[in-house]
Amino acid sequence: MAFRKLLSALGVGAPEVETEPDRTRYLPGEEVTGTITLRGGAADAEIERLTAELVVRFESHLTESTYLHPVARRELTGPFTLRAGEVRTERLSLPLPLAVPLTHAGGRPLKGAYCAIRTELAVDKAVDRGDLDEMEVHALPSQAAVLRAFEALGFRFDEAEVKPGIALGSRQDVDWWQEIELSAPPGYGLDTVELLLAVLPDEIDVRPGTTVAPLTLRHEETADPAALTARLEAHLRSVFPPR
Repeated sequence: MAFRKLLSALGVGAPEVETEPDRTRYLPGEEVTGTITLRGGAADAEIERLTAELVVRFESHLTESTYLHPVARRELTGPFTLRAGEVRTERLSLPLPLAVPLTHAGGRPLKGAYCAIRTELAVDKAVDRGDLDEMEVHALPSQAAVLRAFEALGFRFDEAEVKPGIALGSRQDVDWWQEIELSAPPGYGLDTVELLLAVLPDEIDVRPGTTVAPLTLRHEETADPAALTARLEAHLRSVFPPR
């Protein structure tokens, strides 16, 4: 990314910042790394803190409007004085939670999903939240296997939404969840599935809607595509009998 001016309120000669992630493609649970370069302006500036946060697109329950919300945050350094003309680099290090929402499935973008790194700098008693460096979050092997099983059964991806809060009965350790909406093929007692994939250290809960019981699998149980597809089909037909 190119250098950009900080805090237009500081006027001409303000400090500049550039954020360069080491890569833009990650898996849940990995650590986002990179380099943040600060370049001093025409005068010394008092930097109170430098913070990195991962923001994703959320949807409001009430208005269905979307907004960006941080799901991971780390203060990298501060306070310090950035001298006029000084060039200073800081390492970006931000662990991703296992529950971080996916932006891609099967190598393809999920409609509606968005994730980015935002660098926040507090300087001279003001806060600059900076530009957004978009990144991709791809599925873990167990998540990818489940999504392939849905496709093998004829389901098709529609869009993804992230909702704030705790889904009823969900084994979440965060206060948000992602719904991946899939169009159902003929033969099931529904038109769409709003899929929740709750990843735990040893298991994954495959929940085809917030009002139905999950199919809980150990991660190693997702390694056999035929067996996984059969278990998923049996579960779907038990909770959504044909109409």
